[in-house]
Amino acid sequence: MKTFTRQEYKNIFVESFALGSDVDVTSLEYQGITEWDSVGHMNLIGEIEDSFDIMMDIDDVIDFSSFTKGIELLKKYEVNLPE
Repeated sequence: MKTFTRQEYKNIFVESFALGSDVDVTSLEYQGITEWDSVGHMNLIGEIEDSFDIMMDIDDVIDFSSFTKGIELLKKYEVNLPE
């Protein structure tokens, strides 16, 4: 299992969606902000895959519907994101 910091995961969202550092990314959901549309979603997935050196299954890409759901899905790829 690969362990990364929760902050590294948060930074992917901040950078992918060009958010201010004051935004609470932990509550983000797909299409909950303008930036997280279908194109933004694929960019986010690409950044996550690159950062954690994984390749997500298409079903997981589709199921990746929120910041929290992403943490759950990443466990399948042996990515640990402790608090």
